[in-house]
Amino acid sequence: VNPSSGGMWRTSGAFLQKQGALVALILLVIFASVRYDAFLTSVNILNILKQNSMIGIVAIGMTFVIISGGIDLSVGSLFVLGGVLAAYASQYGAFAAFALPLAVCGLVGLVQGVIIARTGMAPFIVTLAGMLGVRGLMLAVSDEGATTYLVEDPLFAAIGQTGLIGLTWPVFITIGLALLGMLLLQRTGFGQNVYAIGGNEDAAALMGVPVARTKILVYLMSGLLAGLAGVLNAARLSSGVTILGVGLELDVIAAVVIGGTLLTGGVGGITGTMAGVLLMGVIQSLINQVGSLTSAVQQVVSGAFLALVVVAQRLLSKAQGIT
Repeated sequence: VNPSSGGMWRTSGAFLQKQGALVALILLVIFASVRYDAFLTSVNILNILKQNSMIGIVAIGMTFVIISGGIDLSVGSLFVLGGVLAAYASQYGAFAAFALPLAVCGLVGLVQGVIIARTGMAPFIVTLAGMLGVRGLMLAVSDEGATTYLVEDPLFAAIGQTGLIGLTWPVFITIGLALLGMLLLQRTGFGQNVYAIGGNEDAAALMGVPVARTKILVYLMSGLLAGLAGVLNAARLSSGVTILGVGLELDVIAAVVIGGTLLTGGVGGITGTMAGVLLMGVIQSLINQVGSLTSAVQQVVSGAFLALVVVAQRLLSKAQGIT
């Protein structure tokens, strides 16, 4: 075997591991632009960005969690709880509409992080319990889902419904949080600690990495971002809709994994996650362009695509010597 060809294969594999979603996104956009006249229009592009901005915010937090070797199944429930609490608190002003849900969702994330970090319990179990418990709390707050609180503060509603150049403020907030997430992961000691824990937790502990503290911060961040997405969604809809968020955690995990973050931890990034979110949004938009297909097809396509990506990631990881 030619050593240079082996090195080229590893280099190509590393590139596809990190930027495969971006490459697929570009190719899909080119195909959609040629095939469907209504795709590459300002209205459609703006709709894709606005509709996926909430998932993007949650996915940023999930990226940190998965890179650290964990998982957070509670984000869907935190998303809907954040929206309900924001709508309820909006009667006391825009500040309360942000403060109450962020405090509650942040507290849930903090408690989950402490349990995972201090007891060694599996994140899957802890956050599954959190998912069920938070959904129950939301039902209690909304009278078993019978009460839908309406946003009463016009300033708070404007945050979700107005913006610049055709984009609402949540899109700009998503972009800002993505840039901040990239900075945290790539340029700070905290980000390096997250990668180290996901790569090998025992080795990270031996090197002096504050494993417990880092895990707690990661789940706190995930809870806060899920709550923030719910808050912004409530502002966008002018109400705290109680039936949202079911299955959101699966969409978010799919976007993160499609973006190149390994479920085993230690590898990934925000750029890939954002590409994964947009790729799933473009797929959904394409299905809507084809009038004969139902919305259920989007779930089938997303599931099949995710399975394909996971298999490809496994092969690329073996080629690079990542286990």
